[in-house]
Parts: sequence; structure tokens; C-alpha cells
Amino acid sequence: MSKKLVVGLSGNLTRPSKTNAFVSHIACELASRAGAASSVFDIEDLGPSFPPARQLADLDPAARAIVELVLGADVLVVGSPTFKGSYTGLFKHFFDLLDPSSLRGKPIILAATGGGERHSLIVEHQLRPLFGFFEAQTMPTAIYASDKDFANGVLVSEAVLARARQAVAEACRVAGAPNRVGLAA
Repeated sequence: MSKKLVVGLSGNLTRPSKTNAFVSHIACELASRAGAASSVFDIEDLGPSFPPARQLADLDPAARAIVELVLGADVLVVGSPTFKGSYTGLFKHFFDLLDPSSLRGKPIILAATGGGERHSLIVEHQLRPLFGFFEAQTMPTAIYASDKDFANGVLVSEAVLARARQAVAEACRVAGAPNRVGLAA
């Protein structure tokens, strides 16, 4: 049996990125606890062929390879910074290119970042309906982190870290992966 794969996708367009750090933290913890491999990408990694693409065939080979990793993942960790109360436009564009059945049943951890608490419902009001359309299996625990939850780009909030651990445990159960508690910080 091949090793399970956890793929993280951050809807951020700039680097360094708190959203990428957040998604990476969750994906790495999940991979560690499940004995899986992990890869994390930003929307920016899709390169110049991505913004004008109208279908997957319009993407260059490097961008298509990222899409194939996302589609082939055993578990996804998706996150977006909050932009005007929702996910970024290019984050949505990525999912617009996918076949509606391509994520059916796929376990997904939802995460988002934002400047303050007033955007915390992005995960429930924006991300969960998006992945509901795809009939993905979103974890019950979604995670939001605001600027105050980070120090020097590193997630430091114990409350947010605890929610991340809870979502990771849920994903391990759903994916049928061992939950090697104690291996990840």
C-alpha cells in the first residue's frame, strides 16, 4: 500500500504568508500523526498560466501537476486569507476549474485567517458551502486564526492550536489513518 498523502492549499497571493504558515502547520501535524507524506502549495505556485485558465487543459504542466496532487490527496487542508468577508478570488478560481465530482467524499480540513475576529465565520459561511457543493467531507471542526494568534508569522494561540489538533484527529479517523498522538507538537 502506498503512503497516504496530505495536501495543503493556501489561497494566499503573497509571501511570507500567515495563511500558508497556518495551512502548513495543520498539514504537517496531520501527516505526522497519520504517518503520511505532505505537500503544501500557495495559489501563487500555480504560476502565470493559472489566472487566465478557463479549463484545466489551459494550465501549464507544473500547474497541472499541483492540481493532480490536490485531486490525488487522501486528505486536503485548505485555507484562505479573508478578503472582503470571503476567500480570495483566485482561490475560488482554482476550484472553479475542477469537475464538480472530483472532491466527492474527500476529507477536508477548513482553515482561514483574517485581521480580526469579525471574519471568523468565513469558514462556516464561505468555505463550508463551497466544499458542500463538491460533496466533500469537511471535518466538523474548522479553524480560524486572526492576526493576534500569530507572533512573527508563527501560530502561537493555544486555543487555535487545540482546534487544529481536534480537526487533525477527526481527519485521521475519517481517512482511516493511525492517529499517532504525541508525535506532533
